[in-house]
Amino acid sequence: MIKREEYINQLIRFKDKELIKVITGIRRCGKSTLFDLYIDYLLSIGIEENQIIRINLEDPVYYYIDDYLKLYNYVKEKLLPNKQNYVFLDEVQNVSMFQKAVDGLFIQKNVDLYITGSNAYLLSGELATLLSGRYIEIKMLPLSFKEFVNANSENQNIDRLYKKYISFGSFPYIINFDNIDDADKYIKSIYDSIILKDIVARKKFPDFQMLQSVVNFMLDNIGNLCSTNKIASTMTSYGRAINVHTVENYLSSLLEAFVFYKASRYDIKGKQYLKTGDKYYVVDPGIRYFMLGRKEGNTGHILENIVYLELLRRGYEVYIGKMDDYEIDFVAINSKGIEYYQVSETVRDEKTLERELKPLDSIRDHNPKYLLTMDIDPETSYNGIRKINVLDWLLDK
Repeated sequence: MIKREEYINQLIRFKDKELIKVITGIRRCGKSTLFDLYIDYLLSIGIEENQIIRINLEDPVYYYIDDYLKLYNYVKEKLLPNKQNYVFLDEVQNVSMFQKAVDGLFIQKNVDLYITGSNAYLLSGELATLLSGRYIEIKMLPLSFKEFVNANSENQNIDRLYKKYISFGSFPYIINFDNIDDADKYIKSIYDSIILKDIVARKKFPDFQMLQSVVNFMLDNIGNLCSTNKIASTMTSYGRAINVHTVENYLSSLLEAFVFYKASRYDIKGKQYLKTGDKYYVVDPGIRYFMLGRKEGNTGHILENIVYLELLRRGYEVYIGKMDDYEIDFVAINSKGIEYYQVSETVRDEKTLERELKPLDSIRDHNPKYLLTMDIDPETSYNGIRKINVLDWLLDK
């Protein structure tokens, strides 16, 4: 198993805190394996096996637990009265009104509760209201490039590994495949499961082909400014008539299932969030290659996608920056402040370098500014803007 230290360390920090630990993320990103790793940690520090209760609600063994009362009673009967109990509920959204069982277990004095879900719906509506202020969300993504490299320790050609990373994808189990056809079959199984279980079945969308067309449009427009009006009008012009309301429903469901992430725009000068002109990024580059084919081109936007996801992994809120007439690829905000990023495959051409530096140069504050490229050059500074090789940055060198 790949040690997902970033996530394990978060669980360790919140161990025995009076908070429900909620791990969310796309199917097959490693949530169940994270539980395995964390349980190994608990056993290593002296927690006894009978203090650990683990239920995977997608396992047929537990299909009979189909409502909150059955779930609550099953766990309650297994609790040890005079010891701390560590309760792990995988894919808890499969249980009807699960939030009542979660709330009932949470109020027990000797329960440390951990749950996972493959849909953002898990923390919407009644659960968010019921558990307001009583949970911590750990947002899980597939493998970072650094994790991918570490898992491929027998092959340390970084450029080659990057090509494999964006082509095969970043789902943890993908490291077991050397053949692209086998990797595609695996990605297809994940994609079909997400679309059919987390979107079509739950939302009862009648037109699967139309949903597929929206997905393909979004994958083909990674890193481009998109609006529901633009999507609807473009698809209609291609002979796939669709209204804005339907596009909104499809997009909302794809975001909830963590297939796509949305980056909204931020006015740097006015220090305000803008309501129009979002960009969308796919959770895994392998999905894009599988769905659209392994044709050349658009590698710049794929690189931008990789950087966006990495900033999310590092705990930033990420926006598209607007500074007067300039666009900054990413404005990354966390508790420590703001950082600005431009991403370009190469800036060896002088005009390209000038074009990429201008947006960052136009920002008059003193927050860190970075230009990330694939160019293999020594790190350079232009008027305080640090130009860094993006693979070094991804590897945190």
